[in-house]
Amino acid sequence: MHDLPPDLPRLRTLETFLALTLDEVRRAIAAAERREQERQRGEQARPPQPDWLLELGIGRDAVPVYVHAGGCWNAGKRSRGVARDQALRALAEGVTACPHCRPDAELGWLEG
Repeated sequence: MHDLPPDLPRLRTLETFLALTLDEVRRAIAAAERREQERQRGEQARPPQPDWLLELGIGRDAVPVYVHAGGCWNAGKRSRGVARDQALRALAEGVTACPHCRPDAELGWLEG
């Protein structure tokens, strides 16, 4: 053990310091546990990933520019989840299938 001061006043000062430090550490632990619980709740409450994505172009009246499979690494920030029939309808209307995730193949879409 470390050398402790021999006199009572310095020992009491050390005791007070250590008690305050311990309280601070316990508060930090409690805050970290709350953050972890919130993170876990967030993961559990996260909606499921959509099966199909429709990527919109730029602008207020943006039209769809790509159909993606859900989770495509190349889907842009302007993508939104759509149902299977909406993805098929978009392909039928001439929206381009993403060349990376190939949603047309996954959907069984055959042109023509």
